[in-house]
Parts: sequence; C-alpha cells; structure tokens
Amino acid sequence: MTPAHPHLSVLDLVPVRADQSTRDAVSASRSLAQVADRLGFRRYWVAEHHNMPGVAATNPPVLIAMIAAATSRIRVGSGGVMLPNHAPLVVAEQFALLEAAHPGRIDLGIGRAPGTDPLTRYALRDGAGSSGEDPVARFPEYVDDVRLLLSPDGVGMQVGGRLHPLRATPAARSTPDVWLLGSSDYSARLAAERGLPYVFAHHFAGRGTAEALGLYRSAYRPSPEHPEPRTFLTVNAVVADTYAEAQRLALPNQQAMVALRTGSDLFAQRLVEDAEEVGIALEHERLAAAMLRRWVIGDPAAAAAQVRALAATYEVDEVMIHPVAGAHVGTPREASPAREATLELLAHALSD
Repeated sequence: MTPAHPHLSVLDLVPVRADQSTRDAVSASRSLAQVADRLGFRRYWVAEHHNMPGVAATNPPVLIAMIAAATSRIRVGSGGVMLPNHAPLVVAEQFALLEAAHPGRIDLGIGRAPGTDPLTRYALRDGAGSSGEDPVARFPEYVDDVRLLLSPDGVGMQVGGRLHPLRATPAARSTPDVWLLGSSDYSARLAAERGLPYVFAHHFAGRGTAEALGLYRSAYRPSPEHPEPRTFLTVNAVVADTYAEAQRLALPNQQAMVALRTGSDLFAQRLVEDAEEVGIALEHERLAAAMLRRWVIGDPAAAAAQVRALAATYEVDEVMIHPVAGAHVGTPREASPAREATLELLAHALSD
C-alpha cells in the first residue's frame, strides 16, 4: 500500500546556467533548499559530478554543510558520494562531523560510479597516490569500512602486535543514515545483502526500476538498523502553470541530457529562449522525446497525478524530485524561480 500523498524530497545537481557563475548557482541552490525546508519536504540530497560545465555539485560534504546550516528541519545528504573516488576514512570523517553538527539530519548516500571523465577520475584517484588497485572492484569492502568507521566505537587495527583504535570522530553520539544508490542491479543486490536502504536512479536510467526494486525487496536480509527494506523513487520534474510552459522550461535540461547521452560537447545550461533557438537536432529527436516521457512534466494537477502514479507503480511512500526547470532571459542570476515553482506547485497540488 502507498499513501495518497507520498512524501516529497529533492535531488540537486546544482546546475550552472550560461548566465551564472558558480557562486550564483550555489546561491540559487541554497534558496531552493530553503523552499523545500519550508514546504515540509523530507530530505534534500546533492550529487557528486566533476569537471562538467553545467554542474557545480562537485563536493557533497561541503554543499551539505552549507545547506544544513541554511535550513532547520529537512534531512540533508548525498545523492551520492562516489565512494571509489575517495578514501573510506575521509568519507567517514566528513559525515561523522556533519552528523555531529546536525544530529538526526544527515544522510550518506553512496554510489559506485565515477561521476566524471577518465582524466578527472585519474586526478581524483591516481593523482592522489592510489595504490593501483581498482577501487570499483573493492566497492563492497569500502562500504563496510565506511559503516564501521562511522560507528561510535570505530574499529581496531592490528599494527606491530598491538590493537590500535581508529574512529571517524572522537565522541560520536549518533550516526548518519547510510543508503546505497545505483542505476543497475549491482547496488540493489549489495544493499539487500547488507540490510541497507537503497535508491535506484530512475531520474537518470529511466528503465529497469521495477526490476531493481523487486530484486532488492525479494533478496533483502534484515539488519538491526533496518528490519525492513527501505527505498524510494527519483524522477526529473518540471511543473508550471501550463503544460506548454513546463515543456519550454524542460528544454534546456533536455538538451544537456541529449549531449551527455550522445557523447557531444557539454555546456552550461542554456536559458530557455536560447535553447529554443537551438532546438533538438533531427537525429536526436526520438531520444529527446523518450527522455521527456519518463519525466514528470505538466501543470500542477497533472504533475501531482504523475507523482501519485509513480509512487503506486513502484510501491514507495516517497518520491525524490530532481527539479530541472530552466530559466528565462532576465531571471536574477542568484535565483532559480522555475525550480522553486516546481516544488511549490507540486507540493500544494499533492496536499489537495
């Protein structure tokens, strides 16, 4: 059974428009988080992507600290930290401190993908003194390491015949919730095996969601922290007063996703009017249309119906909205009013 009014959350990649600096984009995301907090959204997660001209979410812990400090009740977390890019101890230290500063409000979502191009992946891993071992192959071990290091007691390591304690922080009183994220069935299996919450990247993959969630639920092994499987759904969304306006606002992100999927040069997100001048190349129209069919696009009533349908189809009580609305020429650079309107209009429509 799913509720008639599923809980709402937010995924944010901190998009950078062609008219924005990084500072502008970060300011716009801070304001968006405050809107979500005021509206009663359950959680606000930020992604990890590197070396992309249209995405400023390069460092989830830094963004989480900023957003948690600017909000009062919403859970703030990573969607996610790409663990193969980082030493497990560093991740545990970062999130232990975040949890200490904002107890009961921090989520650590962990992903296995690199989230970047090969050059940046080298700079993140080998350029920092990697041992040469494949960190992706060691992902399950790294997940276990992070969880152990986050525990208040930490771990003990045998060195020179003596047991040495290793803790992420000296005196933890609580720990962040750990989630596994994925766009294939790999993390679904691992999350089920470890008794962890799991989220499938429906907003990115668009296919295989039912299979991944079904696998996770059927194979789930209860853990002391999570006796039952726990999951939710992510989806791209644009909500406006009319369907036509929602389509216009979706076009800049649609173009960016087509470029990503076709291996074209990436770019900062265009303003709506500029995107309309460029349009979608004829050879990519089918791809672009298929993407849009998997998004929540429409006026408030239609969008609310789509969200309810998604929650019912995938049997979840929470839907994480990735608001991808663009901006018109003349929009203040430090704001993203169409993204804020997506949250406002959808929340109010779902509460009716």
